[in-house]
Amino acid sequence: MSDALNLPAELRERAGKGASRELRRNGRVPAVIYGGNEEPTTIHVEEKLLYRQLMTGHFMNSIIMVEVDGKSLRTLPKDVALHPVSGRPLHVDFLRLARDATITVSVPVVFANEEESPGLKRGGVLNIVRHELELVCDADKIPSEIVIDVTGVEVGDSIHISAVSLPEGSVSAITDRDFTIATVVAPSALRSDTDAAEAEATEG
Repeated sequence: MSDALNLPAELRERAGKGASRELRRNGRVPAVIYGGNEEPTTIHVEEKLLYRQLMTGHFMNSIIMVEVDGKSLRTLPKDVALHPVSGRPLHVDFLRLARDATITVSVPVVFANEEESPGLKRGGVLNIVRHELELVCDADKIPSEIVIDVTGVEVGDSIHISAVSLPEGSVSAITDRDFTIATVVAPSALRSDTDAAEAEATEG
């Protein structure tokens, strides 16, 4: 599970584009916390600290404890607006989480034991169809990644969601089909040889 991150914040006294521009000039990023059947809370956070947390690679599927006005609010990032040129964070939306909340998140996929895949050892290529899985998780049990073991996978094999053991408290958000996550395909040279052999057999 991703570790919770702490993010100190201050309440925003003024709203509007002018106030937001002034905050950014002072190294702050405007943000809002919404949800939980409460009124939205407008805040601002330190840009440098927010940027460091964004660079962890798991900011979007981590619990963020926003510390504001003497309280620690349990949230999940829902959207980060970035400057199109500089990449600086311009605004953040946080979703307020109840203790027993169930949420939908995108979790990165990692493949393990590639050296134990006969197909890959013979020169096959791991064709990744989905780099992330959309999961419905308990808010307290958000996995940082989903590890898929490719031991024994041959050329031509496909890995479907039904073959993946998801962590306790997580289920796939897509339930209407057994979708493909990755396949092992023959390298282009091998495919060319195979296609040529099949063409010769057909002509014969």
